[in-house]
Amino acid sequence: MKLQVRGILFDMDGVLVSSLGSVERSWAKWGEMRGVDTVLAIQAAHGRRAIETLRHLRPDLNDVEELKLIEEIEIADKDDIEVLAGVERVLATLPQKYWTVVTSATEKLARARLGYAGLTVPEHFITADLVTNGKPNPEPYIKGAALLGQKPEDCLVIEDSTSGAIAGHAAGCKVLATLFSHSAENLSAADWIVQSLDDVAIRVLEDSVEIEFTPLVRNGHQP
Repeated sequence: MKLQVRGILFDMDGVLVSSLGSVERSWAKWGEMRGVDTVLAIQAAHGRRAIETLRHLRPDLNDVEELKLIEEIEIADKDDIEVLAGVERVLATLPQKYWTVVTSATEKLARARLGYAGLTVPEHFITADLVTNGKPNPEPYIKGAALLGQKPEDCLVIEDSTSGAIAGHAAGCKVLATLFSHSAENLSAADWIVQSLDDVAIRVLEDSVEIEFTPLVRNGHQP
């Protein structure tokens, strides 16, 4: 499969960095502190903004104060955060004008995790702080495409979560999913699925980027 796009919008957790252990430990800790079942807290946290998870789990609490608390817990938990397979090669190939990060993490947390993994932090990127509606709403990816000066239909979203794939598709982007936190069955909103970025080849052309991969699954949204 070969695609030509003018921009690539990367999710962060589960696409660029492995932070699953940190996320689960942090939300379990918050759940214990706030009387929320830890399994429920972990399940609710994946793929969406923390503030929306907090509002869902404990609507009676001050969401801004709770957001500060979970942000501090997650930033402090950095033991096993690492860059995922293929990421360094892919990012080394791409000039900054062709890519950015669109994450459900806050800016402070995103900068910390990218830094822990030793990855370049884009000059500008989309975080939870910059949107009114988080994934699965298309707003984050619409803003991500605009940040690159591109139309959504000229961009490729790379995601690993159900809500992120839905958001990318709803924004009008092409969506490539990786298998990190979700099964292929839960990524039906993606156009194609690969194991990881290790299975993706990137070539920079005169005014676009060519992406080549062999999909494990093709869901048929694209012609």
